[in-house]
Amino acid sequence: MKKVFHIAGFVNYLVVVFFNAFTDLGHKIIIQDTIFKVYSGSTQIILAAIVNALILLPFVLLFSPSGFLADRFKKNIIMRDAALFAVIITLLTTLFYYLGWFYAAFAMTFLLALQSAIYSPAKYGYIKELVGDELLSAANGAVQAVTTIAILGGIIFYTVLFEVLLHDDFVNEADVLRHVAPLGWLLVGGSLIEWYLASKLPITRLEPSKRTFVWKRYLKGYYLAKNLKMIMRKKEIWENILALSLFWSISQVVLAIFGEYAKTYLHITNTIYVQGSMALAGLGIVIGSVLAARLSHYYINAGIALLGALGITAITFIVPHLESIGPIAMLFFLFGIFSGFILVPLSANIQHLAPNAHLGTILAGNNFIQNIFMIFFLILTTIFAYFGMDGKMLFTLMGFVGLTLFFLLAKRYFVLFVWTLFELLASLRYKIVYKGLENIPKNKAVLLLGNHVSWLDWLFLQIPLQRRINYLMDREIYNRPFLHPILKKGEVIPLSPRGFKDAMKEAVKRLQKGNIVAIFPEGEITRTCKMGTFHKGFELIDSFGWDGVLVPFYIDGMQGSIFARCSDGRKKPLLRREVHVCFFEPLSKDITAEELQKIIEERRKEC
Repeated sequence: MKKVFHIAGFVNYLVVVFFNAFTDLGHKIIIQDTIFKVYSGSTQIILAAIVNALILLPFVLLFSPSGFLADRFKKNIIMRDAALFAVIITLLTTLFYYLGWFYAAFAMTFLLALQSAIYSPAKYGYIKELVGDELLSAANGAVQAVTTIAILGGIIFYTVLFEVLLHDDFVNEADVLRHVAPLGWLLVGGSLIEWYLASKLPITRLEPSKRTFVWKRYLKGYYLAKNLKMIMRKKEIWENILALSLFWSISQVVLAIFGEYAKTYLHITNTIYVQGSMALAGLGIVIGSVLAARLSHYYINAGIALLGALGITAITFIVPHLESIGPIAMLFFLFGIFSGFILVPLSANIQHLAPNAHLGTILAGNNFIQNIFMIFFLILTTIFAYFGMDGKMLFTLMGFVGLTLFFLLAKRYFVLFVWTLFELLASLRYKIVYKGLENIPKNKAVLLLGNHVSWLDWLFLQIPLQRRINYLMDREIYNRPFLHPILKKGEVIPLSPRGFKDAMKEAVKRLQKGNIVAIFPEGEITRTCKMGTFHKGFELIDSFGWDGVLVPFYIDGMQGSIFARCSDGRKKPLLRREVHVCFFEPLSKDITAEELQKIIEERRKEC
């Protein structure tokens, strides 16, 4: 996370992102609070759903044009011009506040969303151009955190000022808007700051694309069909977009119904309590985004998204059974943390997998699909509310949608999810320091050979590697009833004296597929805290039968642990034990066991 802040222009970009979200949200809060004060019951739910639909509709209508603009022109220029458009819109909105024209101000929600629809693909595509692939998770974590801080700050800021400016003598929407009209100048000021800072963003692409946009093709749906095919070309991108769409649909419905739920079941009429509870979700997203970025320190860890899906599903089932705003507010905070777990890795993954030439179109398509889902869910919410379905029933319904989201992600990322749980548990007790990760190629076969000091060595080796390691393990342990299904799923290679050669042949097959294979040549966990004699078995692996590298490793720091078999007299840490894992430079694939042990003995001092 620290590295990304040293990139020239990144902090300026974050400030632009902040004011973009802060200003857009400000107007939405003013309109939503006006609806909350004047209306109740099903009418309140329907109007809140319409407000959200007006925000979403432009992202559907402008899918192809916004994607084209982001791929055709320099993204910083699009952001600058869109910010200038926002200045004009907020000036008009402020005028409507003073005139008390509620429906005109209501309609300006659509125009602000129109500006955002053009702005969004350029804004998110700019991340990859600015920071590159390696820092995508950290950059997305920072962007998500800043966006959420803007939303959180906007909710509190505009809601508190709304309540301060509003007098009790209002009769209708026009009266409410006239009371709070000065808030419009804050919207204008935010847009001006955004426009000024956007004009200072560094240019990341020197030569714009030479593509042309034919409006006849757009109106006939040619671009829509073509761009949707492009999005679906990579199945993982498509699945990530669907997952984000389901997540945002759940969030939109929760936002739309919570005001009515609080009013009907919790008997709350002050907007500060309602918006403040939802603002805690924003605070949670900030924390969740930072945690997600940390858990994606070594690679984009999409397994975190399953944990997020599980969390928000449980919360949507629990909320309707609570009758106090305090516990619900805390659940909203947790909802936000789990939301960060979904948003950061999936957004970063889409950006990573998308080709640079079509990045804008794919990000615009991401917006398009998400907003189609959200509009559909809001329409369903409006219909259900019209026929008498209340907030409790809608919360429960969203719980089942959350289960759908979990199973969609589990199809692809369940193994990553399990390893994420292991990593989280390990982080409670161990601080793991890695050295030499650059010695492990990303696209080649790797044979890992090193010392064996504890029962957790397999976990320490796996945590920083996105590809799964195929371990060789004693067949007796492999065949234990409660472990066998798990180890088989983990592609462990069973090893026994009789089947030794077969195990080595299987190891070669895995290496030929480009996998990572790990062997502990000592054959067992050390009992003396010194490396035992390396057995020669791994020498049977044909060095010419696979294309890859042999990487030696050394693990230090587990001596004296309950998971080790020896203690070298070091003082036991009270809180977290520091473990060092070093991957040394690749060696010749035909190295002998004796030579390998000697080299690791010499290099372990570097660890």
